[in-house]
Amino acid sequence: MRPKAEKLDATDELAGVRAQFVLDDTVYLDGNSLGALPRSVPGRVEDVVRRQWGSLRIRSWDESGWWTAPERIGDRIAPLVGAAPGQIVVGDSTSVNVFKAVVGAVRLANGGPEGPGDGEGHAGRPGPGGRDEVLVDATTFPTDGYIAASAARLTGCTLRPVTPDEVPDALSERTAAVLLNHVDYLTGRLHDLPSLTSAIHAAGAVSVWDLCHSAGALPVGLDEHGVDLAVGCTYKYLNGGPGSPAYLYVRRDLQPRFDSPLPGWNSHADPFGMTPDYTPAPGALRGRVGTPDILSMLALEAALEVWDDVSIDSVRTKSLALTDFFLECVQAYVPEGAVESVTPTAHPERGSQVALRCPDAGNVMRRLIDRGVIGDFREPDVLRFGFTPLYVGFGDVERAARVLGEMF
Repeated sequence: MRPKAEKLDATDELAGVRAQFVLDDTVYLDGNSLGALPRSVPGRVEDVVRRQWGSLRIRSWDESGWWTAPERIGDRIAPLVGAAPGQIVVGDSTSVNVFKAVVGAVRLANGGPEGPGDGEGHAGRPGPGGRDEVLVDATTFPTDGYIAASAARLTGCTLRPVTPDEVPDALSERTAAVLLNHVDYLTGRLHDLPSLTSAIHAAGAVSVWDLCHSAGALPVGLDEHGVDLAVGCTYKYLNGGPGSPAYLYVRRDLQPRFDSPLPGWNSHADPFGMTPDYTPAPGALRGRVGTPDILSMLALEAALEVWDDVSIDSVRTKSLALTDFFLECVQAYVPEGAVESVTPTAHPERGSQVALRCPDAGNVMRRLIDRGVIGDFREPDVLRFGFTPLYVGFGDVERAARVLGEMF
C-alpha cells in the first residue's frame, strides 16, 4: 500500500496547502474535532493584541474593522457553504446559534412578526400557534437535542425526535421547524440535504441545518437548495481554533421576518442610540447579539486565508479519495473481523470521516495516539478518524491504517 500512497501523494493537487499549517510527525486525523493551526494565525493574533488592542485600543472598533468583523468574516465563509454574501453572520457558539435558528424557524413558520405568509410560496400557513411541532434529528449531537427541546418549550411546541430517513413521513401540517445534521457526528453519514429540504418546504415547514461536520469538507449548496436557516462551527474543517465563534445563515428573503429570540444591542438598527425599544437591524445583522469576541474572531479570519484559491469541489474529491484509500488500507492491514466500519461506503452518503467499531475502542485509540496516530473515541465502541484534505496526505492514511492493524 505504501507505493500506492506515494503515487497518490505525487498527483495530489492540494498537497502544497499542507505547508500552510503547523504540523509535526504525527498523523493528525482529528480535524473533525479541532482543526490544525494555520501558520498565518499566530502573527495575526499578535498584531491584534499588541497593535490593535495595545496601541489603538478603542479606535480599533473603527480603524481595524472590529465592528464589521461578524459580517465580513461571514462573507468569507459563505462561498464554502454555497451562499451569496450578506447572509451569514459570525459570532456566539454553535449552541447559541442553534437556539436562535430553531426559535426563529418556529416564528417564521407561524407567520413571523408580520403575519402569516412570506410571498415565497408559504402563504396560507396557520397564524401564530398553528404549527406546534418541532422535528429534531434523533441521532443528533446531544447539544442540538437539548437546545431543540428548550426551544420547543419556549415556543409552546412539541418536540418529536425522528431519524433523517423518517422525516418525509413525519412531516405534517403541524410541523413548524426541522433541525437536522448535514453529516452525522458519530458515523460520518452524509444526509440528503437537497431532498430533505424540499420535503420540509413542501410541508410548509422551515428547515434548520447543522453544518458542523460538513462546512470546509464538502459542498453544501445553501442557496442552491433553498435552505432556510443554517448554523455551524468554525473550529473543525475551517481550522478557526479552539472555541472559535460559530455562524448563522439566514436566507436573504427570510431576513426581514427573522425574529431572533436573543435581541441584543449589536443587532439593533441603531446600536448606539441606546433606546429602550428594540428595532432589528436589516439583513443578517439581526442574527448578532452582544459584543463580538474579537480575539478569536480575528484568529478565525486569518485561518480562513488558507482557502484562498482552494476549490471546495477539489476538497471533496480528495476527501473521498482519502476515505476510500483508508478503508482499502484497513482491509489490507487490519485482521478480518477486528473492526467494523459504520460509515457508508457509497460516496453520496459519506462525509469526511470514517468511524470504525471495535471492542475496547477507548484503549485502542489511546494506544494509537501513543504511536503517533491521532483520532478520537466515542462511547461506547467507536473509533473516529477525520480526514481534512487541506493537510492530510495519502501517506498519512497508509501509516494510520498500518498502525491500526498492529493494535490487534
